[in-house]
Amino acid sequence: MPCYSIEGVVPVVDPTAYVHPTAVLIGDVIIGPECYVGPCASLRGDFGRIILQRGANVQDTCVVHGFPSADTVVEENGHIGHGAVLHSCVVRRDALVGMNAVVMDEAEVGEKSIIAASAFVRAGMKVPPRSLVAGVPAKVIRELSEEEISWKLEGTLTYQDLAKRCLTSMQEVAPLPQVEGDRPRLKAPDVKPLIATKRQ
Repeated sequence: MPCYSIEGVVPVVDPTAYVHPTAVLIGDVIIGPECYVGPCASLRGDFGRIILQRGANVQDTCVVHGFPSADTVVEENGHIGHGAVLHSCVVRRDALVGMNAVVMDEAEVGEKSIIAASAFVRAGMKVPPRSLVAGVPAKVIRELSEEEISWKLEGTLTYQDLAKRCLTSMQEVAPLPQVEGDRPRLKAPDVKPLIATKRQ
């Protein structure tokens, strides 16, 4: 992975975490155990510190940055969806930030909350625990159900499993010229979108 020190401060990656080779880590970045950092994510700790606690994931094309003297933190089991932007904020334990959402300076996403895709969480907003938040600007819509909180945790556990799968089997290869007749399926856990679980 592209990993850079600045002013002698070197990123830290726990050996049980997986960081994709195209992700970029700069400076004061601390990635804890069982974390997953996806392709083309940028964690730029050249101003403030960036901390991913145990089991957090930051998916492909996410941007994480912050002001000097401010920590940007994703707590244990935090889940940051594709393309999200975090800036000088805190995502509390077991919370989810949806795809392409933006969480601004000094905002705090409460424990077990879900920020909907493409939401804009304004600077300084304090999202209560167990809340569904959506919109531009983001507003609290309602309290989450136990089913929704369980679904979120299942998805996060899938990314912790993905970190293990990547550490043990991912490798750069040349593409095949055509599809094999007996092409195997991946052995990923069977996780469904929330909308599919509500149809059951």
